[in-house]
Amino acid sequence: MTGARPPTAEKRRAEERGGPGAAFQEAAPGRERRPERAAGDMRGMLGAGWGLAALLLAASMLSAALLAPGGSPERDGEAEPQRDLDLDKKRHVELKMDQALLLIQNELLGTNLTIYWKSERCYRCLFQFLVNVSQSGKPGKPSVAAASVGTQHRSILQINDTLEEKEVCRLEYQFGEFGNYSVLVKHTYNGVNEFACDLLVNKNPVDSDLPVSIAFLVGLALIIAISFFRFLLSLDDFSNWISKAINSRETDRLINSELGSPSRADPLSGDTQPEMWHQVASPHRLRCVDTFRGIALILMVFVNYGGGKYWYFKHASWNGLTVADLVFPWFVFIMGSSIFLSMTSTLQRGCSKFRLLGKIAWRSLLLICIGIFIVNPNYCLGPLSWDKVRIPGVLQRLGVTYFVVAVLELLFAKPMPENGALERSCSFLRDITTSWPQWLLILMLESIWLGLTFLLPVPGCPTGYLGPGGIGDLGKYPNCTGGAAGYIDRLLLGDDHLYQHPSSMVLYHTKVAYDPEGILGTINSIVMAFLGVQAGKILLYYKDQTKDILIRFIAWCCILGLISVALTKVSENEGFIPINKNLWSISYVTTLSSFAFFILLVLYPVIDVKGLWTGAPFFYPGMNSILVYVGHEVFENYFPFQWKLEDNQSHKEHLTQNIVATALWVLIAYILYKKKIFWKI
Repeated sequence: MTGARPPTAEKRRAEERGGPGAAFQEAAPGRERRPERAAGDMRGMLGAGWGLAALLLAASMLSAALLAPGGSPERDGEAEPQRDLDLDKKRHVELKMDQALLLIQNELLGTNLTIYWKSERCYRCLFQFLVNVSQSGKPGKPSVAAASVGTQHRSILQINDTLEEKEVCRLEYQFGEFGNYSVLVKHTYNGVNEFACDLLVNKNPVDSDLPVSIAFLVGLALIIAISFFRFLLSLDDFSNWISKAINSRETDRLINSELGSPSRADPLSGDTQPEMWHQVASPHRLRCVDTFRGIALILMVFVNYGGGKYWYFKHASWNGLTVADLVFPWFVFIMGSSIFLSMTSTLQRGCSKFRLLGKIAWRSLLLICIGIFIVNPNYCLGPLSWDKVRIPGVLQRLGVTYFVVAVLELLFAKPMPENGALERSCSFLRDITTSWPQWLLILMLESIWLGLTFLLPVPGCPTGYLGPGGIGDLGKYPNCTGGAAGYIDRLLLGDDHLYQHPSSMVLYHTKVAYDPEGILGTINSIVMAFLGVQAGKILLYYKDQTKDILIRFIAWCCILGLISVALTKVSENEGFIPINKNLWSISYVTTLSSFAFFILLVLYPVIDVKGLWTGAPFFYPGMNSILVYVGHEVFENYFPFQWKLEDNQSHKEHLTQNIVATALWVLIAYILYKKKIFWKI
């Protein structure tokens, strides 16, 4: 099904091509547009922009007010009366974030106990020693030992007889943050001599997820407020009332300052194009692409700043997905889409392939250099030296991926019609069939990844090992973290040039360096970017054919999803190739690409077809992604992005700080957008 876009989308596209001034030139058929109405529209545009900025700041301040310290429930909550006054004397355990106090009460006469612990999320892990409890001195007077236990995931406790190393009992329980619990171990007599382990709650835990709920409600209120504000601006009576309320001289000054920026005349159309649009707009630029990039970028900023120290805003320890695991592959995916759209536009303007190749190589080199010399985590260890510099990294991975995918597309680039659309007679599957050489090379690269991952012999490790090492797999392979991927990095780059604190250290207690942005995983990031190229081809080849675009997005979403189902067996750990961000496994790529196609399936009709949403506020950082990413890394430890917290063990204080810091980068991106400042490399 094809057809013209609704007037709302067409109007916005006209403004993007001709700048804000295009709003004055567009007139309904058969009548001339009144200047007064045009001025009112411009005032609405200006008011909406500053209204958005004000609402962003208001949301951050409201979040800070609602989550601000002042009687921290984690520390100040009243404890319920203790079962025994002796227990208070033994509670000398300083609790940290995501911890609870556990008191082991041993009523067994003549039996010492050893308590072991492990997280339910730690797959096939060894139990870890927690605490020893001495035998009871007399009946009714239990011996007590205190320990802290984690609260992020369900815990498994194993209580053993210390002398005989025999299991007395085992418990599974989800402890709550800053809660106080007791496990009472005693004899029970039911005809035979047995042990009983009863778990009691001495003090209820705090609701550690409450700050996230508050922040979500504030964000939802912000969305409703912006939507309502935009609705009011669309009403003629409200717009006229606003126009009368504003001093006409001040209004004229604002309009002139908005329209009086340096511009270039298009001799063919007679339109004026502000310098901003001459710099950043292209015939194939789609707002949904910039919005998607902005969504991934803002999530990346938030999780990099800490995400309130919640486990689901941190990377998974090994297999599985968290919110933090979504953002980087989405950024890679949308980079692939941008590569194709931008390259096609550049070639249509007459740029030679050789010159474009030089630009690609230069940009890739800049990304790698910025990642190594500016955005390098080893700066926190002191002045950067080659002995300890981390060679892999996010920007390094982006630079290599960008170079390979862009060169691959450049080598096989074919002329496109000026309007970007294909003839209907040859359009079926043209987005795939015209790219068969690229697909062949991508499949060859994936075969290399599979061959090295499952066939490369790794000293001291089983061939094809995909596990975390450490205490995983019952501690059999403690130094095999990442299998072939980790081995290749350590062999070619050396331990000192890799990331020293991988996420696998949290649950699996790994000891060797492992880099999630390593060499072998780069192959699958190239595959991810190429799937993004495929999305860009769909958007361009079937331009103005909304139904065809959406059908192909649905097809790719389903195909990639089914591949993920087959590879993982719908299991976190039991599949052929589990979803794993550290390895950038192929199932991780297909799963996140399926999600990406689904997001485009939603964003494209809503933003670029129906015009129901402009993409704000994510559109603004999406237009300045390099500046926002590098800036948030460089200024991470500076005020106002970070400040000294009153309670460093409080989720709500960390969440407040991270929300404010992220909102500030959105605001900075908005201001730079309005000032027509864009950093490109």
